[in-house]
Amino acid sequence: MNCLSIKKLSLLFSTKNSPLAYIILSTLLLVACNSTFVPKPKGYFQIDLPKKEYHVFDQPGYPYSFEFPKYAQVVKDSTFFGNTTENPWWINVNFPQFNGRIYISYKEIGANKFDKLVTDAFVLTNKHTSKASSIDDSLFTTPNHVHGMFFRVGGNVATANQFFMTDSTKHFLRGALYFDATPNADSLGIVTDFLLLDMKHLINTFKWKR
Repeated sequence: MNCLSIKKLSLLFSTKNSPLAYIILSTLLLVACNSTFVPKPKGYFQIDLPKKEYHVFDQPGYPYSFEFPKYAQVVKDSTFFGNTTENPWWINVNFPQFNGRIYISYKEIGANKFDKLVTDAFVLTNKHTSKASSIDDSLFTTPNHVHGMFFRVGGNVATANQFFMTDSTKHFLRGALYFDATPNADSLGIVTDFLLLDMKHLINTFKWKR
C-alpha cells in the first residue's frame, strides 16, 4: 500500500469517528511517507558452466586442425552475409547452451595479398570503435609455432574477442566470438570470460596441416 492510499483511508476513518483505526493509519502514514525508497540492483540469470573437455577437429581436406569443447559443435559455414564463402573451409564453432559462436574464416595467401589481409582484420575490429571503450591487441606465438594477433574490445560491442593466425606465406585464418543477444558487457561477462578460455585453447592447439 502506498502513501497516497494510506492518506485516503486515514481521512475516511477520521470522518467515521474510529479513533483506534485513525491512530493505526496515521502511524502507517508516518512510516510510509517518510521511508527512503531503495531500488533493487539489476540481476541476471545464474548460468551453470560445464566442465571443460575437448575434442579434436581434424577433418580430411581442411588445411588446419584444433581442439574444441565437447559442449560445442563445429558446423560448416556455406554463406557469408548471403554470399557464398570464398572457399569450403569456413566454419562456425557453435555453443548452443550460450547462444554464441566463433565465426572462423580462412583465406589462402596468393591472390590475396598478405598486407591487405592483415589490414582487413584491423578494419573489421575497428568497426566497433564507436561503441568500444577500449581495443587492446597483442601478438602471440603458440606452442605449435603458429603466429597471430588477439584483439580484446571493451564495452557493449557485438564481439569482444577476435583473432587472426597466419604463416605469412600461404594460410590466413580469422576468428570472432559473437552472441545471439543484445551486446551487454555486464550480463555476458561470465560467459564471455568462460568462452575466452576455449578460444585460447583453440589457438594454442591450432596446427596448419599443409
